[in-house]
Amino acid sequence: MENGIKEKKLSEGNLNKMMFKMALPTIVAQIINILYNIVDRIYIGHIPGGGANALTGVGVALPIIVFISAFSAFVGQGGAPLSSIWLGKGDKEHAEKILGNGTFLLIIFTVILMFVFYVWQRPLLYAFGASDATIPYASTYLSWYLVGTISVEIALGLNTYIIAQGNSGVAMCSVLVGAIFNIALDPIFIFAFNMGVKGAAIATIISQSLSAIWVLHFLTSKKALLKVKLKNMKPDFEIIKSIFSLGISPFVMRSTESLISIIMNSGLQKYGGDIYVASLTVMQSVMQFFSAPVGGFTQGVQPLLSYNFGAQNFERVRQTYKRMILICGSFSFVGTAIVMAVPKLFAKVFTEDETLINLVGDKMPLFMCGMLLFGVQMAIQPTFLALGQAKISLFIAMLRKVILLTPLAIIFPFFLGADGVYIAEPVSDFASAITAIILFTLNINKILSKEKVEQIK
Repeated sequence: MENGIKEKKLSEGNLNKMMFKMALPTIVAQIINILYNIVDRIYIGHIPGGGANALTGVGVALPIIVFISAFSAFVGQGGAPLSSIWLGKGDKEHAEKILGNGTFLLIIFTVILMFVFYVWQRPLLYAFGASDATIPYASTYLSWYLVGTISVEIALGLNTYIIAQGNSGVAMCSVLVGAIFNIALDPIFIFAFNMGVKGAAIATIISQSLSAIWVLHFLTSKKALLKVKLKNMKPDFEIIKSIFSLGISPFVMRSTESLISIIMNSGLQKYGGDIYVASLTVMQSVMQFFSAPVGGFTQGVQPLLSYNFGAQNFERVRQTYKRMILICGSFSFVGTAIVMAVPKLFAKVFTEDETLINLVGDKMPLFMCGMLLFGVQMAIQPTFLALGQAKISLFIAMLRKVILLTPLAIIFPFFLGADGVYIAEPVSDFASAITAIILFTLNINKILSKEKVEQIK
């Protein structure tokens, strides 16, 4: 009965209340999830005597960490919208098979990722912008972080399936549990036990493991509408193909964040040195923090879009995406304007190094200005994803980072030095956001048709 009420609310409940009820926990969860790494960076940046080098080292390791989390997005954001669509169609059994196959994929990905990054760790870190001064910090942090890979994949990848069945409050708690422990354990391991970056990584492992336990406990309990069952973990290649088809877009979005960090770190190391790499770590941290509420809002609202699309309730879909675009665009504009107005204030959160603070204060307004418009794209791309439009979603995902930002971050420095790396970000943000708006305007009415719903398998 309780699950039936939840499904009815998705299709008939007050839309404003449902949007914010479902989105608030995911907004909090996204912010808390970002805090896992940001809190590490804040504490690491204040390590006496070596904070700047330690912060740079962790910044060099971040592309690998982001790449690892991209596989959880592959499975979570690729499979969860499909499970919502099949729930909307009334086929709970198939929705649970999608969840089971997603769990199987996360385990396989964990084994492969740990092997690859343990074997080729140091040469990759050097290639990604590490120097002899920062490689000890980068290698130590990453080596310990890899121990908890399975917890990262489960906690992030399966939490999306909890959101997909309308339990965003439970999903928020899974992240909250880990974050509370991470924030509490970081100063103990880093400073009290004098373990430095190693302590930060261990605190993160423990915290992510607790989140993973929380997620698995719920998804195997009677409270879950969709449950993880051993029989559903047997590979079904049609389902896996469907997850891959839809999951490639968020995977590209996440993994190309890793790619561009590598390119930017390398460029800044070449044209500026360690202090410029550290500045990027600070600026990307601030950008992530202000992007997190938008990402959380869209993630929370996606089940409303997917369920009603599957149920062919197109008017409710239209009302939902219009409000989502307005809210995301407005928040991104205001948040970015605040950062651009007082950049040094945000820099001081991460470091006491005056040289680094002044560099961030000078470059961050330029680096961040593209986010004034980018919130609109952050709403459009997951709307396509929620409606099962893998090809369009993938193109938008690739446009910003692969087609635009990657080559621009390589080309611009030849003419502008280190400034070219910073300028590449807003140019690609503005161009991709405008393109996303045009594609959405041209395609949305064609997507909202019975024929399109029937094509989603």
